Amino acid sequence: MKAAWYWRRAPAPAASIICTPAYAQTKILGSVEVARQSRIIASQAAPVRTSLASFAAEGHNTESSRHKSLDRQGLVIIGVPKETYPGERRVALVPAVLPTLTKAGFEVHIQAGAGIDAGYPDSQYADKGAKIVADRAAVFGAADIVVQILCYGSNDVTGKRDVPLLHRDQILIGFLRPFGSAEIVQEIAHAGVTAFSVELMPRTTRAQSMDALSSMGTVCGYKAVLVAADTHPRIFPMLTTAAGTVTPARVFVIGCGVAGLQAIATARRLGAVISAYDLRPAAKEQVQSLGGRFVELPIEAKEAQDARGYATAQDEDFYRRQRELLGKAVQESDVVITAAVIPGKKSPVLVTEDMVKGMAPGSVILDLASERGGNCELTEAGKTVVKHDVTIVGAINLATGVPYHASMMYARNVTAFLTHLIKDQKLNLNLEDEIVRETLLTRGGEIVNVRVREFFKLPALVKS
Repeated sequence: MKAAWYWRRAPAPAASIICTPAYAQTKILGSVEVARQSRIIASQAAPVRTSLASFAAEGHNTESSRHKSLDRQGLVIIGVPKETYPGERRVALVPAVLPTLTKAGFEVHIQAGAGIDAGYPDSQYADKGAKIVADRAAVFGAADIVVQILCYGSNDVTGKRDVPLLHRDQILIGFLRPFGSAEIVQEIAHAGVTAFSVELMPRTTRAQSMDALSSMGTVCGYKAVLVAADTHPRIFPMLTTAAGTVTPARVFVIGCGVAGLQAIATARRLGAVISAYDLRPAAKEQVQSLGGRFVELPIEAKEAQDARGYATAQDEDFYRRQRELLGKAVQESDVVITAAVIPGKKSPVLVTEDMVKGMAPGSVILDLASERGGNCELTEAGKTVVKHDVTIVGAINLATGVPYHASMMYARNVTAFLTHLIKDQKLNLNLEDEIVRETLLTRGGEIVNVRVREFFKLPALVKS
């Protein structure tokens, strides 16, 4: 069940030095220079044979190419391309994590300008030992491991352009939206990459430091409140002024996962009066600990959460009754933030058009579930619309609105994941390890994740 890739770290040639105190500016490497340096490194490094176990050794009947060992030479190179999704400002690695990666036996190649929009100029990466590469294709071409935030799958707008740049047995780490499109996941698999989907990270104590989904949920919950407060015509906190007392805004949060809880905490800090609802009974204590009032409905969900702590989908009768009972709380609120997301499922509609009609003019609904259909019946994904005098924000990719800290948090998660996989410059693909098994999406041309195969109703991989 274990597979290991070994690399021997070669001494870096003098030409690979990017920035020293004697240099006045950062040196950016072009694709020709990167290719030349790769050849120099390979010639200096003794050949190192990998012992990557084939799928046949694991009991899977797949193509014969996976029965062969692979030969690799040189350094363990992490490639960080610039994010290309429209409006995306984050970057997958930040300068602060580079010393940890260097100590673990990695060299980082980052595309020029990749971190500028997040507040990390090229010079900061160069100061920490990264190579700044001008050409995107060169970043992919030299990398043993490609680290992105929105890989193809999550990036359904421009991500497809990266597929021809991937090469067989390369490792790809990032948000891949594994339960999105079967065709796209198959396309990633057919590129031959070993892809790890960070969305699939288990919610366990061991994996907590690697949980990028929770990190981005935290950022989204924070940003959602700021957007709602900026959109709403009222002041959030109670104020005592020369003109009298200004009453606080009333904020109702539906869905108390990571994003919802952060929204509660942020709205509370801004002085709003908070109420919240979640079908999971365990959320009540968390809401109350943040100063919110938990709205209890006289209905009980069947198996409200799965083993990973995520809310589970309910039948339509439950949602119908839930909508009836939520109506009063929604209509009494100035701001409603919905964050009820079911992994791999269309988001349930919890706020109907009739509820919207009953809200006060100027009220705001911010739908964090809009990308998966939305919790509000009138949500339009990626758009802000006004219906019945209520502003409905179909928020998508809110985390990019706080790129500095979102990038920092993501980089720490990915670094923890990489250092979990790498021990003594050896990458262990131990499928008995829950973290590796659950996040491994594609390998050797196949979708290998059991949950994903079951979701898309693909036949199980045959064991010999």
